[in-house]
Amino acid sequence: MTLHPESRRLLDELEQLALPPLETQTLAEARKRLVAPEGPLEVVGEIVDEEFDGPGDSVRVRSYHPRHGGSGPLNLLVFFHGGGWVIGSIETHEDLCRQLSNACNAVVVSVDYRLAPEFPFPAPVEDCVAGLEWAVACRHSWGVDGIVGVAGDSAGGNLAAAVALNARDRAASRVDCQILLYPVTDSNLETRSYLDMAEGYGLTRKAMAWFWQHYMGEQDATQPLASPLQAESVAKLPPTYVVTAEYDTLRDEGEAYADRLQEAGVRVVRECVPGMLHGFLMHPGRFAEVGQVVGRIGNWAQQCGQAGTT
Repeated sequence: MTLHPESRRLLDELEQLALPPLETQTLAEARKRLVAPEGPLEVVGEIVDEEFDGPGDSVRVRSYHPRHGGSGPLNLLVFFHGGGWVIGSIETHEDLCRQLSNACNAVVVSVDYRLAPEFPFPAPVEDCVAGLEWAVACRHSWGVDGIVGVAGDSAGGNLAAAVALNARDRAASRVDCQILLYPVTDSNLETRSYLDMAEGYGLTRKAMAWFWQHYMGEQDATQPLASPLQAESVAKLPPTYVVTAEYDTLRDEGEAYADRLQEAGVRVVRECVPGMLHGFLMHPGRFAEVGQVVGRIGNWAQQCGQAGTT
């Protein structure tokens, strides 16, 4: 399929802004480029800001409670925002978390993990693991009687996959499902989608190299908690929903991770959304596809919740 007309329009608007390449900017400049969404935002039942003592310092979390209870159980979804482990925050992903809360009939806990390069790997993973454990400990006070899932977009999808691997290997807090939205799964920048969409489609190959350098420094980027696709085994991971975008540098590694999960016997629902760019889920007012994708994820999560409590 060709680019979605709104994808083309978005790229044209970005070109008109004439922003310098991300990898040429200072951290402060780069972090100003991903901003909180403007209204109107999805209406939820309740939003609560809290902090807990994390591995390095206090970690900020924001919980979103759904607008109205569904007929099934109330689920818990721990969310990790994207931004290449370097930019982004709870605020930048506010609307996506609101949408997921209502669609999945879930308390969504968004974790404001430490960012690289000030806090490189594995600090963000450690904060996300701690965020899961904190949220699980709170679930009964929130009335959660369904499943516990992890979710994230882009680098947040990478962190969600890492948290699920950690939970499997360390018999830590149970993860019943994972939702990976155009996730980073590998440090290999030589896939066909990286080469085909290296420039001109939003997220560039050079920008991803910049993100990886800030995140890993001189560490081995192929270790599984950094590159989940490189895990020796992905068997016995929880049911997984994988979303990729057709015109995204990360498309092929997301598809490859879904392939590996399926080959290992993991129940996987996957969709590569035609005509879309990386990050399209951040633009619900531009793409009708956002509501459709989130709706499908929500139906799947609620079915997982019902199956998990029967």
